Amino acid sequence: MKRITGLLVLNFIFYALNAQTVNNFQLKDINNSSRSFTELKGEKLTLIDFWATWCKPCNKAIPELNKIYQQYIEKGVQIIGINCDGPRSISKVAPFTKSLQIKYPVLLDINSEVMNNLNISAFPTLIIVNSRGKIVWIHEGYAEGDNLRITAEIDKYLSTN
Repeated sequence: MKRITGLLVLNFIFYALNAQTVNNFQLKDINNSSRSFTELKGEKLTLIDFWATWCKPCNKAIPELNKIYQQYIEKGVQIIGINCDGPRSISKVAPFTKSLQIKYPVLLDINSEVMNNLNISAFPTLIIVNSRGKIVWIHEGYAEGDNLRITAEIDKYLSTN
């Protein structure tokens, strides 16, 4: 038992010291313009939401992310939506974003390159990136009340930023 606990602590320390960073990437937006992470990121924090049009929890999360966006944009927090629909359903993304009135930028990761580079494996997945590009929080899925957890994490990292 002591050995397992020790290994868990070592793994945690290793992960904390080698926190994953988001390197600059470039994707097309829903208007077919190339946009980069560096260009879009927030001054203090950036939330990146990986989602797909067919994902029901994603559909529930997006209206809440819109509210969070409006609440925090003036505080240096940006949200970037990264849609990961494949080539067969990518034509649904622009009408979908309009129907949900998404206010924040939406990028298209058709080949899941950014998603794979960040080891994202579930929809929706929301990550919070600090001003130095380090991922400080990851949240998979969406359920009622998660918006409160998300805003609590934003507040926590804003206070330490």
